[in-house]
Amino acid sequence: MTKSAIAFTPLHDRILVRRVEEGETIRGGIIIPDSAKEKPQEGEVVAVGKGKSNDEGKVFPLDVKAGDRVLFGKYSGTEIKLDGAEFLIMREEEVLGIVK
Repeated sequence: MTKSAIAFTPLHDRILVRRVEEGETIRGGIIIPDSAKEKPQEGEVVAVGKGKSNDEGKVFPLDVKAGDRVLFGKYSGTEIKLDGAEFLIMREEEVLGIVK
C-alpha cells in the first residue's frame, strides 16, 4: 500500500481499488503496446468506506474489506491519481465478486 492510499478514506459505500497488472501479452509473436491493451478487470481493495445507510440512519457495513481481490466491470468506477499512482474509486455494488 502506498502512503497516500492509507491517508484516503472513501465515503459511504465507496471503495478504493488498485488494478492488478497482468503480464505482457504476446499474440502471434506481436507485442501489444500499452495503449492498445485492455485494462485488467481485477484489483485489490485498498480502502473502504463506513457502509451504506438507510433512511433511518442505520449503517450497513460493506462485504468487501481492504486487502480483498475483486473483479469489476470493464467500465466500472472512476479513475483517480493519488501521488502519481492510479486507482479506481467505485461503489461496492459495482464489484462483481471477490477472488479467493
